[in-house]
Parts: sequence; structure tokens; C-alpha cells
Amino acid sequence: MHQFYPLFRPLLFALDPEAAHDATFRALDAAARLGLAQIVAPRLPRSPVSVMGIEFPNPVGLAAGLDKNAAHLAGLATLGFGFLEVGTVTPRPQPGNPKPRMFRLRESEALINRFGFNNEGVERFVANVKRSPYRGVLGINLGKNFDTPNARAADDYVSGLRAVYALASYVTVNISSPNTQGLRDLQSDEMLAALLVRLKAEQKALAQTHGRHVPLAVKIAPDLAPDAIRGVARLLVENGIEGVIATNTTIARDAVVGQANAHEQGGLSGRPLFEKSNEVIRTLARALDGALPIIGVGGILSGADAKAKIGAGAALVQVYTGLIYRGPALVAECVEALAHP
Repeated sequence: MHQFYPLFRPLLFALDPEAAHDATFRALDAAARLGLAQIVAPRLPRSPVSVMGIEFPNPVGLAAGLDKNAAHLAGLATLGFGFLEVGTVTPRPQPGNPKPRMFRLRESEALINRFGFNNEGVERFVANVKRSPYRGVLGINLGKNFDTPNARAADDYVSGLRAVYALASYVTVNISSPNTQGLRDLQSDEMLAALLVRLKAEQKALAQTHGRHVPLAVKIAPDLAPDAIRGVARLLVENGIEGVIATNTTIARDAVVGQANAHEQGGLSGRPLFEKSNEVIRTLARALDGALPIIGVGGILSGADAKAKIGAGAALVQVYTGLIYRGPALVAECVEALAHP
């Protein structure tokens, strides 16, 4: 898979981005079923790291959004990741926004997406995880349904947490996608405080029921002002949240003005997000002062980029858009780079 991706990329890039995504997963799933993906899987150095009380085989993970329904865990596990984060999943199935809803900005090695939490719902998601042979570290990313008002958003997150708790290594609360109307408002002090109180109470009850503690992380936007980032950090610490993921996609377009597809609505990811997300990580790291770990994501396209995220203050990193531009070789490159600081 790793060595062949550069040959296949022009063919994939000739397809609509969402169609290319589906075709890649079909090939990866078939290779995993036949045992071929395992044969050509990279032999990577073990560089274990303990974060949120979890032992990660290496610090390079898959970001949420690529495998929304947890339907491709076995194939993704062959690419060398230290952990997989899947979702975003909502309590009820929903189709997301109308197609086309994913666009390439090749000049900037970037994507714009406005999927809108398209997924098959938490019941199907849970069945997929249970059926999969994957036994590695699994993060599960939760969202709210698009038609659930923010006043009742906590009900959706609590419902999701109950459904996935037994299967997750950690659970991420996604309040930062720009593609569900009003979702980012949940990052405001008052709404975030109320949401975290509900989630921590539920986490405590579930830990007693299941006899194990599953950490909670919150995923934030790159478009928050420094004061707002510091406000989020304070609330995370006050409420005993175990991790923070920085960052989701950006609604800013200053780095891609004039490029094809730059006008499309949605969240921008890839190279133009790199420094913006690093700045959020640095602000968070100063505000948190080691109180909880940061998972850095946004614009990683090389091993050096992964090291820069760690240098900014992240304990773990995740990739998504870089995987589409660089292919599976990016994972190995990042793992190698972080194993040899």
C-alpha cells in the first residue's frame, strides 16, 4: 500500500474526492481481508507513550472524520497508527449535507469539507466496532444531531457516551465542526460549562457500572481568539476533563485566496491549517501548564510537521488530510521522526 500509493494517486485525484475516499477504503478493506495489507504493513519502531492513562504504541493517530462509521478499522490498523479515532457519530443516523461536499485545493495540499456529520447512527457504529478484530487504542468522536437544538445538545452527547463507553479507549466531544449550524456556540463559557458538568456526571456513573474509567477529551476550533482558548482551558481543568484536541478545521480562507474551490463553504484542512493549529496548541499549552494533555492535529504532511506539533506542546498527533496527499507512507514517516527526536 505504502509504495504503490504514488502510482494510484493520479487516478484517485481524477475522481470526485468523496468517490476517491470510498474507492480507497474498498481497496484497503479488501487487502486487509485477504491478509495482503498485513504482509506489506510497515515494521515501525515501538515508541510507546502514556497519555490520559492510556498506553499508546506510538504517538501518531488517525484523526476523526475519515472513518465516520467505524467500518474500516482492520484496514486502517495495518497502516502503522498508534491509535485510531473514529466518528463523528451522532445518536440518530443522518445523511449530512448535500453532495458535492468535499473539495481539493491541490496548490495548498488542502481540503474543504462540509459533510455535516453524515453517519449511520450510533447503533450501527457500535455494531461495526464489535464486529471488528481491531484491538488497539480506539478513540470515539461524538457529535449531536443537526436538528437537536443547542439547549438539548447535552442529551445527545450523554446518549452517545452511554452507547460507546464500553468500547472506547477514550471519548472525544466534538463541539467544533463548522458544518453543523450553531455547534461551535457550545464552546462559549456558559454552554461549555453546563455540557461538561453533565458529561462528567455521566462518566462517573458509567465508570461505576462498567468498572473502568474512560477518559474524555474535547475537540476545539482553530478560530477561537486567545482569550476564548484560555477560557476553554480553564473550564476543562475545572471540570476534570482528561484531554483536549487542537484543532478542528478552519473557516478562515486568508491562506487560500484566489485558489480553485477556495470559495466553497465548509472547514479547511491541510497545509494552510498547520501554523494556525500550532498557535492554538501553544496558547493552550501555556494556559494548561501541564494540567492535561493536548492532541495536536492540523496540516501534518511530513515527519518534521509532526515534530513541530509536539514541539508546540502536543503529547500526541493525528493526521487526516496529509494521508490523502501523501498516502500511508506519511504515517511511517511521522512515527520514525517522533521515535528519533
